[in-house]
Amino acid sequence: MKVLVTGGAGFLGGAVCAHLADAAHDVRSFNRSTSARLSELDIEQRRGDLRDAVAVSAAVAGMDAVVHCAAKTGIWGPASDFDEINVGGTRNVVDACRRHGVRRLVHTSSPSVVHAGTDLEGVDETIPLPSRHKAHYPRTKAIAERHVLAANSGDLATVALRPHLVWGPGDPHFLPRIIARAQAGRLRHLGPTGKIVDTVYVDNAAAAHVLAVAQLDVGTPITGRAYFITQGEPVALDVLINSWLAAHGLPAEHRRLPAWLARTAGIAVELAFRALRLRAEPPLTRFLVEQLTTAHWFDITAARRDLGYTPQIDTAEGLRRLALSAGGTG
Repeated sequence: MKVLVTGGAGFLGGAVCAHLADAAHDVRSFNRSTSARLSELDIEQRRGDLRDAVAVSAAVAGMDAVVHCAAKTGIWGPASDFDEINVGGTRNVVDACRRHGVRRLVHTSSPSVVHAGTDLEGVDETIPLPSRHKAHYPRTKAIAERHVLAANSGDLATVALRPHLVWGPGDPHFLPRIIARAQAGRLRHLGPTGKIVDTVYVDNAAAAHVLAVAQLDVGTPITGRAYFITQGEPVALDVLINSWLAAHGLPAEHRRLPAWLARTAGIAVELAFRALRLRAEPPLTRFLVEQLTTAHWFDITAARRDLGYTPQIDTAEGLRRLALSAGGTG
């Protein structure tokens, strides 16, 4: 099929493009800037912004399917940025699919859309979305997911995937922050013990998107549904972080900060950044503390059954690949 990937220059989006090309699809990417990686893969690139409905429509034209990976991520920033990109941009993608008769739309969502601040232990897709979120990212991703799934119809088949804590070689966001804090001596585990969490290796997450493209069509069982995508190997967060440190040749971190103190600090830091009108991302926020002090792992039975999803790269192999990429010891 001819498949457009929004955000193909990004970490997950780039992996989705590569996996789609490996599966013999004709891939086009819609990015804000040109990607050297995509150029090496000889993937067509269209430059533009999700907020530009005309540019989005031009990129969607002629496609059989769209994988919507692009989003405004992060734990801080003006609400308008998240609303315009994650909500408005997604509406532009859906409208373009309808305008050009695209039959398949795979939307990259996030498990954070169901996080209400308490432990999530082995939950499946029947868990409802909460009425409130503590950060603009999960709030706007929840709105976008609802819009995409509500757009499912007899002309446009839609599905949402919720990959959790995507990691691996080349991650420009999550892992570099942890490594930088460890190298600066500022990394601490929160709470008395590490909470159990799920993650997903980037190639497994990308493979799930390719499976969804193949399985999705008007009238198929996966239409209008959301699916959690993980390694299926929940692990204590402190153990996981120390494994990532080891893959980068760094010593394990054993120092801990009480959860109540972290929450208090998160509130104080947020208030200070707002008072000073700082646009830089704070080192700590209430949402970040919430994510680091609660369990969040998921039942992926539905993805296994309906998508045929099986994580091909287990966590041990992912760590080995990460170590090779980082030059660490593994």
